[in-house]
Amino acid sequence: MAYDAHDDGRRDFHFLYGRWAVEHRRLKARGVGAQDWDVFHGTTFCQGLMGGLCNVDENDFPERGFQGLSFRTFDVESGLWAIYWVNSQTGTLQDPVFGRFQNGIGLFYGEDVDGDRPVKVVYRWEEITSGSARWSQAFSYDDGQTWETNWIMAFTRTA
Repeated sequence: MAYDAHDDGRRDFHFLYGRWAVEHRRLKARGVGAQDWDVFHGTTFCQGLMGGLCNVDENDFPERGFQGLSFRTFDVESGLWAIYWVNSQTGTLQDPVFGRFQNGIGLFYGEDVDGDRPVKVVYRWEEITSGSARWSQAFSYDDGQTWETNWIMAFTRTA
């Protein structure tokens, strides 16, 4: 059987292309053991670029008055995705997280700062179907020994 270069991971985010309604659950206070969640709704539109090697999605949070944008790029040599984030409140492109999908779950790791505290961060994509998906973000304040999920997005396809 011949190797198909397009099965190397560059199609991993094709499921996300299109328009989505999104229910957000964001932890109100991070890193303090809180369990109080802010629930709000938004929309996402994702499109592929360069034959799937890149994609971009725009996230609208009308109930919170801001927007965000994810830009993803696939490194053919390493087989890893880099995911970058920018929000309309700062306009600053954040450092990327890196990872890949295995067995239907995507895990993407990086480093960030929560206020003035350095954190490790992981994005997790799972429960992916043709009409739904789940994304979550977790922070570790102890160098990866424990993780606190602080944002969950439940996607439902609209178009």
